[in-house]
Amino acid sequence: MNSQSNSYFSVAHGFAAYLSPWPKEQPLPNDYELRGMLPLGMQLISQVKAMEADCLLQLRHLDDEARTVVDYLKLQSRKIDLVLQHVLEQQPHEGEHCSGLHFGGSGLHLLSPTKLIPGERYRITLHIREALIAILCIGECTRCDDEASEGGFDCELSFIQILDEDVEQLVKASLNIQQKQLQQRKKQQQDPS
Repeated sequence: MNSQSNSYFSVAHGFAAYLSPWPKEQPLPNDYELRGMLPLGMQLISQVKAMEADCLLQLRHLDDEARTVVDYLKLQSRKIDLVLQHVLEQQPHEGEHCSGLHFGGSGLHLLSPTKLIPGERYRITLHIREALIAILCIGECTRCDDEASEGGFDCELSFIQILDEDVEQLVKASLNIQQKQLQQRKKQQQDPS
């Protein structure tokens, strides 16, 4: 998917990203090739999430009496996701570790230990622990400060090759995280102790 024409909401939230330059002479991978680039752990998470989505869609048609079973299955699914995420985090990652600041379905805002070059393309492995997301995509640097701050160079990247299901995951995660942030803010305003 080329998402340069799409603009999605972005949420402030910390995450880990690993960037490595995409060779200039190498064409962008198509969806099939991008899937083939996924490490085994990311393939497992992707397959588990796809199976879970199909199953939960079917379970939504059950009546209220089956809600306990649905809730239990969601809990089991979450446990599996957490274990897979932990295993994936323990594996070595290709590229330089960057600290994420914002993410959405269109791209990322992060701090990089080295200066990224606007217009250059990067292979991005993205891990958002709280949303149990691990994706691989290609992004293009759209902005990078000339001066480094305490945390590194302030940079923004737009996705130029990302799977549609990964965009969907990022959009859902950004909305869920924003909802949690708003609920927490509301709770803090009601109970300012």
